[in-house]
Amino acid sequence: MSQLSVRDVAARVRKAPARCGHTRVVLVDGPAGSGKTTLGERLGAELGAQVVHGDDIYEGWDGLATMWPILGHGILEPLSRGEHGAFGRWDWYDGRRVETIPVPMADSLVIEGVGVAQRAARVFASMILFVEAPFEVRLARGIARDGEAMRAEWERWQPRESVFLADEGVRGAADIVVDGTSPYLD
Repeated sequence: MSQLSVRDVAARVRKAPARCGHTRVVLVDGPAGSGKTTLGERLGAELGAQVVHGDDIYEGWDGLATMWPILGHGILEPLSRGEHGAFGRWDWYDGRRVETIPVPMADSLVIEGVGVAQRAARVFASMILFVEAPFEVRLARGIARDGEAMRAEWERWQPRESVFLADEGVRGAADIVVDGTSPYLD
């Protein structure tokens, strides 16, 4: 897909059945630096929905393997039971969970981040978007955001995220595959 109309995606979400209690959950997945946060924020604004960021869920650079208790038990499962969800935001500098982020029941919720559309989460999703971009673009975006000092972490993360996404079959499960190098249209 060369260009994505956020308004059209939001319209599709509104028509999709809620699969997480009464909440339509949109999972925006793909490799780091591909454009998930930008798309997630735009889609959340269009839907009037909260946006939960994977960066607040992961326990640092090794957090892919440990995200399910927060994503599943803290957010998706409570919402599916008609209860509010919540989780402690991960502080990357202090290496611990800090303030609680409430995730109240709502019509829609956008969750964006690497691995958020893992198999266990997909049963709760009304829509899955997969955002992709070439590694060089993603690395440049990451360095621009995090600084040159984080290059080694980005280069260490990339093979692990590739294996995780492939093992979980995330791209193949997507309702829409998005080119993260193309502008998102209103």
